[in-house]
Amino acid sequence: MKNEKNTGMTVLVVDDDPSIRDALAQLLRSEGYSVASAEDGVAALEQLNDAPADLVITDLDMPRMGGLELLKRLRDEGRGLPVIVVTSAEELSSAIAAMRAGADDYLTKPIDFEALLLSVERALEGHDVRVENETLRRQLRERSGGGMGALIGVSPAMQKVYRVARQVAGSRATVLLTGESGTGKGELARAIHSLGPRASHPFVSLHCAALVDSLLESELFGHEKGSFTGADKRRLGRFEQANGGTLFLDEIGEIPMLTQVKLLRVLQERTFERVGGNDSVSVDVRVIAATNRDLAEDVAAGRFRADLYYRLNVVQIDMPPLRVRSTDVVALAEHFLQKFALENHKRVSGFSDKARAKIASGRWLGNVRALENAIERAVVLSESSVIGEDDLPFESAPEPVGNIRIPGATMAEIERYAITRTLEATEGSTTKAAELLDVSVRTIQYRLQEYGLNAKEGRPRR
Repeated sequence: MKNEKNTGMTVLVVDDDPSIRDALAQLLRSEGYSVASAEDGVAALEQLNDAPADLVITDLDMPRMGGLELLKRLRDEGRGLPVIVVTSAEELSSAIAAMRAGADDYLTKPIDFEALLLSVERALEGHDVRVENETLRRQLRERSGGGMGALIGVSPAMQKVYRVARQVAGSRATVLLTGESGTGKGELARAIHSLGPRASHPFVSLHCAALVDSLLESELFGHEKGSFTGADKRRLGRFEQANGGTLFLDEIGEIPMLTQVKLLRVLQERTFERVGGNDSVSVDVRVIAATNRDLAEDVAAGRFRADLYYRLNVVQIDMPPLRVRSTDVVALAEHFLQKFALENHKRVSGFSDKARAKIASGRWLGNVRALENAIERAVVLSESSVIGEDDLPFESAPEPVGNIRIPGATMAEIERYAITRTLEATEGSTTKAAELLDVSVRTIQYRLQEYGLNAKEGRPRR
């Protein structure tokens, strides 16, 4: 039975061996794909000019124009369609060159059909994700001046964040952002504002934990002249400053009970009185709050009002810690390198291979903020155009697979531990590992791709 989700997707198969073209075409059509074919790179370019495809599967060794040259031509022409290359096991150096030139994956002959279908599905999904994320980033650059930081990433955890952020951006619902310190909750709040209908109106933020209780109320609601010592004139609070726009309340769990009562009233009635005043002030403000605390636990302990918690928690988005975003770490580091090289007028163009591996293997307990600080320091102190391993001020600390603590480990960490240890026991056999774990081979391969690991070598993919 054909897979309906593949209907309308066209795959171009490029190979000088007609029997291979026919076999791959038959397999792909059985999965619902439309298939075109070409005998070499020259014919493939002609075919693509006549009828665009969604993905190319190409052999590397062909007359007139091989797969590597075809790939380079496609990239030079700005064609972003995904490409999977096929080569013999004896010519892996060519496959590595193709990956460096922008191929999405490579397969060795004889072709494992199940692995091929997995690679096709993954490449198409990855292409959709890249297009979608670039659209989001472009929208945010246009609306907020380019401060993306923590929102860069293609990891499954960040895909969930993107999806909910888009859905909620157009509404006026209150949003509660949760997650550890340094994960980028402030940037997410600004992104939600920038993507919504209030983008042309103010985005005002207040760090609730940075103010003593006596000043917090005045900061939120403003005060009248003479309302307290030093109040020599009327001052508008953050709610009035944000009128028509968005108010971001960071560390909302730190506000005292009395202020919680007044904040609840504003959220319910959209009116308040300034400190020392009697006149009601009406505002139209969308509130986004953030916390690294467990507010549900604080409610149970009597430290936070239940009615305010439910009012704030209309939509909750959890920002994932960097340790579960392994596929995003290097991309984030490269973003920060470009940012700080520009800010500091440094001619720094990239990372060495060892530096990149060190970044990828770091634990980053301080999350995105810690990574950003480390890259800024490296750029500022670098005396070379390439950041080397010794320029990075932290110790590489890959997560030890034998140090899972229960309780204390996340489900993602436990799953990774189970998969990597089982693959060690099966000497890299994904089939045997799948049988032992009672999951499909495809699930194992998906997870390895997500972790950036090679099944048999247990090392990060390059």
